[in-house]
Amino acid sequence: MSVSASVTPDAIGRVRGVRNIPLSGVVWPLIAVVLVFMVMLPLGWLVWTSLQSDTTDQFTFANYVDAFRSRSSLIAIVNSLVLALGVATGATIVGTLLAWLITRTDMPFRGLVRALILASFVTPSFLGAIAWILLASPNAGWLNQMWVAVTGAKAPLFNIFSLGGAMFVMAIYAISYPFTLVAATLDQAPSEYENAARTLGAGLLRITRSITLPLAAPAIISGFILSFLEAIASFGVPAFILIPARQPVVTIQLFSMFSEFPPLLGQAAAYGMPLLVVTAVLLIIQRRLLARRSFTLITGKGGTFRRVGLGAWRWPAFALAMVAPLLTVLLPYAAMLLVSLSVAWGKGPFAPGNLSFLWYYKTFFDTVAARNSLGHSLVFCFTAATIAVTIATLVAYTRARRIIPGSAVLGFLAMAPFVVPGIVLAIGFYAAYSHPPVKIVGTAWIMIMAFATQFLPIAYANGMAMFATLSVDLENAGRILGASRIGVLRLITAPLLRDPLLSSWMLVFISSFRELSTAIFLFVGGTAVITTMIFDFSSSGYYESVCVLGITMMLVVFAATLVVYGVFGARSNRLQSAEVPS
Repeated sequence: MSVSASVTPDAIGRVRGVRNIPLSGVVWPLIAVVLVFMVMLPLGWLVWTSLQSDTTDQFTFANYVDAFRSRSSLIAIVNSLVLALGVATGATIVGTLLAWLITRTDMPFRGLVRALILASFVTPSFLGAIAWILLASPNAGWLNQMWVAVTGAKAPLFNIFSLGGAMFVMAIYAISYPFTLVAATLDQAPSEYENAARTLGAGLLRITRSITLPLAAPAIISGFILSFLEAIASFGVPAFILIPARQPVVTIQLFSMFSEFPPLLGQAAAYGMPLLVVTAVLLIIQRRLLARRSFTLITGKGGTFRRVGLGAWRWPAFALAMVAPLLTVLLPYAAMLLVSLSVAWGKGPFAPGNLSFLWYYKTFFDTVAARNSLGHSLVFCFTAATIAVTIATLVAYTRARRIIPGSAVLGFLAMAPFVVPGIVLAIGFYAAYSHPPVKIVGTAWIMIMAFATQFLPIAYANGMAMFATLSVDLENAGRILGASRIGVLRLITAPLLRDPLLSSWMLVFISSFRELSTAIFLFVGGTAVITTMIFDFSSSGYYESVCVLGITMMLVVFAATLVVYGVFGARSNRLQSAEVPS
């Protein structure tokens, strides 16, 4: 990351006039208290609640026994493992192949394919599930209707409401994880060995098997792990596809426990513990694998890189590479757009008189709750992003500059939510803040704090990257001139990091805006956000309004993404490496 902002002599001179506020005595203790409320209390209450009776408040392991003894709970665990393994395997194979085609061959329109995969990366998988319900539901799905009309078949071609249907949807949207990691590795990996092997007459398959794949092995395994975690902790796709199919998975079981009145909070906390442990273990493995990736970069230079000539296979390879974008971006967005413009989507998009802006009007002008949900999303996510970036940047500054003893503890707390699935974190927040002395369940603040906590690691990781590449010379100069640390931070460091900070803010805002797993557990009628409103409309069968809200949500997300990548340029490439599974 490069820093383009400039600091003038006047700015350095002004630090003399800044009041010497003792950060170590005021700001850092305050940050520590905030981190306790954001991280330690929810996670602590999660563990405590799992060991506490819902009726007698006594210490017990009964919640674990009750949570895992039913047949449906065990079936859900098996289904989740099958689903996650299938998703991770399929996504890793396809993502690795796409990365190889784009980074190592002369396939045409490589930039277009990469951009479309990025579009699928920022698209929530639950929106993809909705689109594929419109396309492949057994009776009303447009692809099935076309199949019956063309072939005269009596049975539909697809049935999206199945474990295989959920696996398909989740796998195509998980492709971006292994693709991003493998493509980044191959872009940086030295090419001398492949060039030398090609000169010595080695064939393409042997070069790929003996050189390219070993170079990318840590990234491939890391992509598999991230895809697995994304699938096993996902709520959106199972909720839209597997609830109608009556195929339980772990996240659906958690939702059903939480939806009881009163909620089976202890059982839900106990049932979520294995998910937390599995996530933590696999993420530790993934981080260690990525830490070892540098062993491939022996020279630091790739020499004269010669792309593999595909010859007559160039265009077939492009057609193959476009299948994933077709399934994740082109078909789903076309389906949602047409449904949002259809008076009745079951009639087909081009039925006479069926295209209209009726549902846009009904959704945003006739439905107050839908209009409010968009406003809530913007306000909640704006506030959450501001809180997360402020806290994370101060912690990263403390950690990078080793300002106070114990800064490593603050850094650990800032990264701790990284290993907590959003659905488990939401249970912890509910357990911690549903009673005095801090009772904020049912208010906007629990939504804001949950979003800020869930995506705090993104902002912290970006903050550490920023300070790692920023020289301390100007800061030292300011201190020599008599400025306090807060003066140096405000007048020297902050201007230098303006663009990266705004980029980090955008990342947290986008991630919060598209989050469903956390929001579905914590919202009430007066704090509904756009993702929970989509879930409610879908449960009621109002797919036209669902698509209106989905298109609106993605317009906001893509606009924010364009700001990140257009205004802040290459600095925001951290979006691909710092995103956390929900």
